[in-house]
Amino acid sequence: MKTFFQTLLLATSLIFTGLAFADPSPYTQAGFDNLQKAGKSILVEVHAPWCPTCRAQAPIVNELLKKKDYQAITVLRVDFDGQKEVLKAFNVSKQSTLIVFKGTKEMGRSTGDTNPASIETLIQKAI
Repeated sequence: MKTFFQTLLLATSLIFTGLAFADPSPYTQAGFDNLQKAGKSILVEVHAPWCPTCRAQAPIVNELLKKKDYQAITVLRVDFDGQKEVLKAFNVSKQSTLIVFKGTKEMGRSTGDTNPASIETLIQKAI
């Protein structure tokens, strides 16, 4: 239990100092709300471990987020199988959906895209 709270504290401090994770953080409503209130750039990634498209998207997104222009984007991963209430809230019916936000405003979304150029175009909308 102590490790959980230490991890939560570290994650919260990184979010509020503006650092982004290279790997996605699990989606939580509180984390998403805090990022939105702070006006941060957010990529919500609807993912299923069994989904080949999701597995193809992950390295593309990771490589793009290494670029200097995109390092301030925080990635939150929604578990397609386990977070059905979040899917409803985002009006998402398919895994491999990417949604970008700038603060509280949704800037764009795509589903099933594995083209690096079009994923980058989507990510640019969050800046």
